[in-house]
Amino acid sequence: MPLGVTRRDALAGLAASGAWLYGAPRSKMRFGFTTYQWGSDWAIPELIANCIRAQALGVELRTSSKYAHGVELPLPAAQRREVRKRFADSPVTLVGMASGERFDWPDPARLQAAVENTKGYLKLSQEVGGSGVRVFPNDFHPEVPREKTIEQIARALNQVGKYAAGLGQMVRLENHGSAGRLETLRAILDRVDQPSVRVKLNGDARDSEGGAFERNFRLVENRLADTLHMHDLNDTRFPYPLQMDLLVRAGWEGWWLLEESTQVPDRVQALIRQREIWEGLLARSLQRRS
Repeated sequence: MPLGVTRRDALAGLAASGAWLYGAPRSKMRFGFTTYQWGSDWAIPELIANCIRAQALGVELRTSSKYAHGVELPLPAAQRREVRKRFADSPVTLVGMASGERFDWPDPARLQAAVENTKGYLKLSQEVGGSGVRVFPNDFHPEVPREKTIEQIARALNQVGKYAAGLGQMVRLENHGSAGRLETLRAILDRVDQPSVRVKLNGDARDSEGGAFERNFRLVENRLADTLHMHDLNDTRFPYPLQMDLLVRAGWEGWWLLEESTQVPDRVQALIRQREIWEGLLARSLQRRS
């Protein structure tokens, strides 16, 4: 166990959080972390140790050469096995990769490169012990009809979705960019026949404008991925309590992954504070359901 943190310490923290209180309403939803900025300079041993201390026991690794974890496409097979072992020997689940690949490119060469890179990340995720890869829709372009972009994104998703299914992986299509509104993702999914392609919610305030979040949520409820991104849970521009209620009612069992970029003096303590807020939201939703 890295940096002196034992599995027993981690389990004690879970018990202290109230997650296992006898007789309490339960949910299989879990709190985790994506390395976007707060974890960008944490190598894997430090990342695992910090997540254990914060009781953020699921991790998604952002892909880019700037990340200290170093889990990228060129990673050799032996090092991929080492990454897998480090997570397997800890209580932290590696839930997959957060790629920046997008399928809106008007340039066919860039689109094909995004498809091939996504396949590479799916293979990487499988070999390091993850279960899926995040991708973007991402934008509409002034010179391209919207319907054409929607069709193109769907075709690309069918290609990578078929490949993902053969690896036992999931393609997590994030609610991101001008082509990433939930209403648009529903239109894309209507053209995707690969069940491995699912929607990754992203706390996008645009989908809650005019009090419409529940309606928009219902559009994709039957195709949700097993992870979502949340941001600052103190930010009232997005209805996190309502999202929690809807997911509890739906019996969703995935990971809420914190993606933060604000500057804070102590990232681990800030991560702990976000977990505590999340636990409060979950407890209130479970109480309302019961």
